[in-house]
Amino acid sequence: MPLPPPAPLPPPPSRPLLLASTSIYRRELLARLRIPFDVASPAVDETPHLGEAPAALAQRLALAKARAVAARHPDALVIGSDQVADLDGQPIGKPGDHARAVAQLQAMRGRTVVFHTAVAVVEAASGRAWEAMATVKVRMRPLDDAQIERYLQLEQPYDCAGSAKCETLGIALLEAIESDDPTALVGLPLIATSHLLRQAGLDVLQEAR
Repeated sequence: MPLPPPAPLPPPPSRPLLLASTSIYRRELLARLRIPFDVASPAVDETPHLGEAPAALAQRLALAKARAVAARHPDALVIGSDQVADLDGQPIGKPGDHARAVAQLQAMRGRTVVFHTAVAVVEAASGRAWEAMATVKVRMRPLDDAQIERYLQLEQPYDCAGSAKCETLGIALLEAIESDDPTALVGLPLIATSHLLRQAGLDVLQEAR
């Protein structure tokens, strides 16, 4: 008896989905949801405002990134995200080079660092926007200078806020992680993102390929 034909694939989404980011980490995370999307650079100035709290900075930039791309693609649904590390209320950005990474890890060792990861979904055609925030508490080990130097030489995480990649060797720098959205620390909270997309009318399970 011949096998029945395969079930047809679901129709493509009615609106293009765009990720407003140049981050390879966010691109890889969003790909886990198995929904078609493209990437666009938001080209947003990420300089903090004077006295701006880390969580407020992350939230402002996530929305600004999504809106910047949505303005160029009014027919699309656009995801923007931003992460800011918070040590005692002060933002910790991407180190950019070895010396700054050393200084960041020395300041954080033996301490608890809070990572605020904001996500926004914008639909320019309707003017609607949906926002969420995931917060991760990370307790760092009391590392000595030699351990910090060895880690940085091996991984060179100079494009990561807080100078560590928890998804790879950076996990060895940590004592504990506390979060209700496990991918938030890497850069895109997928639970929150899926929720916002549902609010915007895109069901991830229906659109997955």
